[in-house]
Amino acid sequence: MNYITDHPILRIPEKKKITFTFNGQKLIGYEGMVISSALFLNNIKVFGHHPKDPKALQGIFCANGQCSQCNVIADGIPVKACMTYLEDDMDIEPCNGLPELPNDDAKVQLGNPHLIEENVLVIGAGPAGLSATKVLGEHGISVLLIDDKGQLGGKLVLQTHKFFGSQKDVYAGKRGIEIGQILGNEVKSLNSVKVWLNSTAVAVFSDGIVGVLKSNKEYYLIKPNYLLIATGAREKMLIFSGNTLPGVYGAGAFQTLVNRDLVKSSQKIFIVGGGNVGLIAGYHAIQAGIEVIGLIEALPECGGYKVHEDKLRNLGVPIYTNHTIVSANGKENVESITIGQLDEDGNIISGSKKSFSCDTILIAVGLNPVDEFYHQAKRFGLKVWVAGDAQEIAEASTAIFTGRIEAIKILSEMNIDFSENVEELEKMADVMKANPPPPRIISLPEQEDSVIPIFHCTQEIPCNPCTSICPQEQIKTIDDLITQLPYFKGEKECIGCGKCVAICPGLAITLVDYRKNKDYPLVTFPLELINEKLEVGKEVYVVSSEGNLGKFPISRSRILKEFPKTQLISIKLPKKVAKLATAVKLQETTYSESIDIYHKQITDDDIIVCRCEQVTVGEIRKWIRYGVRDFNELKALTKVSMGACGGKTCTPLITRIFREEGVPIDQITEGTKRPLFIEVPMGIFAEVSEKEEGSK
Repeated sequence: MNYITDHPILRIPEKKKITFTFNGQKLIGYEGMVISSALFLNNIKVFGHHPKDPKALQGIFCANGQCSQCNVIADGIPVKACMTYLEDDMDIEPCNGLPELPNDDAKVQLGNPHLIEENVLVIGAGPAGLSATKVLGEHGISVLLIDDKGQLGGKLVLQTHKFFGSQKDVYAGKRGIEIGQILGNEVKSLNSVKVWLNSTAVAVFSDGIVGVLKSNKEYYLIKPNYLLIATGAREKMLIFSGNTLPGVYGAGAFQTLVNRDLVKSSQKIFIVGGGNVGLIAGYHAIQAGIEVIGLIEALPECGGYKVHEDKLRNLGVPIYTNHTIVSANGKENVESITIGQLDEDGNIISGSKKSFSCDTILIAVGLNPVDEFYHQAKRFGLKVWVAGDAQEIAEASTAIFTGRIEAIKILSEMNIDFSENVEELEKMADVMKANPPPPRIISLPEQEDSVIPIFHCTQEIPCNPCTSICPQEQIKTIDDLITQLPYFKGEKECIGCGKCVAICPGLAITLVDYRKNKDYPLVTFPLELINEKLEVGKEVYVVSSEGNLGKFPISRSRILKEFPKTQLISIKLPKKVAKLATAVKLQETTYSESIDIYHKQITDDDIIVCRCEQVTVGEIRKWIRYGVRDFNELKALTKVSMGACGGKTCTPLITRIFREEGVPIDQITEGTKRPLFIEVPMGIFAEVSEKEEGSK
């Protein structure tokens, strides 16, 4: 089985094994695991076949409940594998085509949905929703907080890396999983707050009522006085040949499998997109023992933080800028990827295509806000606010700020006094949202005595935990601004405690200790790649921004109590390279060679744009060239966006095709959005009792 039993950051809990069958085969899973993760655990990645094309394979895609690519038949009922918990002795069948309706057509007793009134309803329990609920609950405001997942934290539960920002305001220096626990525990301790997990908001209606599917079983109508939308974001997709092949999915789905459910979903991955999401996913993969074959970015430089990029480069991951994906290749799942180099006009350079073996392709090309509920509520005149990525795509630390800000605005609407300055908070949120400037060339300190910290961060990112942690108070940022680079004051001697090395989110600080040997100073590095303390004498590889410096024995290994998951590895290095050394790695880098495969001629008719209805790019272009400018007309002609996801994935892609065809955005008529956010069994709406569920 592909269960992760050892991880440098994540705790591996004891879980009860349970048995289930898939397609008649008896398998083992774990209690509390969703079906999709249990299937991946058993190396099953094809969950069925598309109803419109028996050759089109279906598997995991969003892992977020917003499409139906992972549909299976569980105990006779069609369900989304990524949102349905595995049960002991569950009988699961692949969903090949459309599920059959139950034969039972007897009359059933119908009931009425529950109608309740709430003062404040918060939709989404990620960093923004938790932060807002905390503020409201601390003021004694009655809040109902709902989330469609089984635990509080949203995407924080997937993040094993340490966060940037301010230690005081957004827990900088702590890992996302820790921040989620801190905020979640604080919210759960508030007497005025109720929490519904595994509960999905279905729609906002014109009479001011919000439909909620509680515990995925009961339908409630909530009438809130105030509504806060903190529903986060969904991943963008790309159009390319093979984009619906099992093994092509978003970085968030990958992190769900690996970091939440502890399933080693892949052996070799290739990442498309050099923003923070893609760079971080690559590092998470390496921590889970998964090989990262490479990463491509269409722009000349990666858009993510330089320190995240450096983590991958230090570990030998090839990063190809000015490259795009040409195709995902394979018969039943991903077997390889083909990439190509782009010229200045964004066209693939002839002869530049290369292919690499891999079993997974992660798409990490940005996020779109999940803001449908906010716009519905505004249209219907509800008192509504929006926070986090649903408001504007940014880092999770920004979402903590915006959640707090919107909660204070709700308090102001209620005429309740509060102590925080909203304008100052908004200024700080703007600082956190701003794109950092390009990296700078920095000079290394000339000092070669005592102990000195070397700061390898060259980009002005809003971050300052190193300034807060120094017991000598000798680390500062220029003008004490959070957006400026850190430096060592030197008014007092550095004592070599290593706390700045351990807390740095970018793993971008080293200590150089000249006290015992000026010619071979002791250099201390952070390491988060192994779940055991390395022994003195073990040889590891030392790298710099220019490449490998060689193999050296460990002189000292320690773990600070405050930072139990970050080892501090100290190595004696020659003076000439001591300040240049940036990181250590455990094994020599071996680069994957490109492979020769047959490249068939790809046309627009080979590329799917609407995966729910199997509509091709060629079909969309045909109707645009006929003069269609209305999404509703496209819908009527092709059924595009009429599938389970309601156009959440394909609408931005089709908008891009309009632009490629030279159609200005102001000439495009938006399509009518489906009232319901997700599919809900009719029996739940009708309040059919459990013993009559066969009549749904």
